[in-house]
Amino acid sequence: MAQKFRFGVQMTNATPGMTWGETARRIEGLGFSALVMPDHFEDQLAVAPALAAAAEATSTLRLGALVFGNDYRHPVILAKDMATLDVLSNGRMEFGIGAGWMKTDYDAAGIDYERPGLRIERMLESIEIIQGLFGPDPVTFSGDHYSITNMNGMPKPVQSAPPLLIGGGGKRMLTIAAQRADIVGVTANLKAGEVGADAIADITPARFDEKLEWVRAAAGDRMADIELSPLVMSTQVVDDREAAVEGTAAMFGFSVEDASATPILLIGSPDEIAEQLEERRERWGFSYIVVQGLDTAIALEPVVAKLTGN
Repeated sequence: MAQKFRFGVQMTNATPGMTWGETARRIEGLGFSALVMPDHFEDQLAVAPALAAAAEATSTLRLGALVFGNDYRHPVILAKDMATLDVLSNGRMEFGIGAGWMKTDYDAAGIDYERPGLRIERMLESIEIIQGLFGPDPVTFSGDHYSITNMNGMPKPVQSAPPLLIGGGGKRMLTIAAQRADIVGVTANLKAGEVGADAIADITPARFDEKLEWVRAAAGDRMADIELSPLVMSTQVVDDREAAVEGTAAMFGFSVEDASATPILLIGSPDEIAEQLEERRERWGFSYIVVQGLDTAIALEPVVAKLTGN
């Protein structure tokens, strides 16, 4: 049985003409479930303090990163930041983590850009440490990458087990996510370290069919409890869907059929978009839909009102 629909908005900065708090309140008022942020060294607010400020400005909005790059912080620091956010938001934090992928971040910060497998192994150690520090007892951990001794994570989160979101596009990451996460973010495989031709070729409907096969095979009996989420990269609320799909297909080098069906695009009138989302939930199980920016959120308000909770 598919999960009920909910919607999130990804933001990097306040909307022009509004404060960050006003932006968060507007998203909440539109009926969205969550405000999420990417974690890069580009022109964006720092994630932890921005989410804390959004928590102060709102009362129901859930808050998280999509996703924290594991290599940018020691897990003890990230655990404390996220537990603090959960306390400040009275239990509205969702903990999103990935292995790190954007090579320009690593190059600019002078961080070694090591092979994907090594970055994934570090992430797995971090998850074990962070979830341990969220728990009631002191944690001792000795791994290949991190070691901590008799550390009691403080503060403790309000949620006894904050939801874990893991995003990925390759088989290994999606297998890990299916086995461990409460929310699985399904994306392009970004092993090249950039959003280039390889990533674009990896977001066709057929590729998502294969990715969800990996998730289902790895999740087993957990599958019914997992929330599945695509990150929608482009939303076009238009009257002439056919023309918009054709233009987008040409831009991406897709067939019209692929541009119409890929879960990273939403194109059409509000009613047509609602129908697309229902079809995609039926095909892939996607129920937690994350879109980009406040303008898109405003345009999708009728869709959110129609589908949320259904």
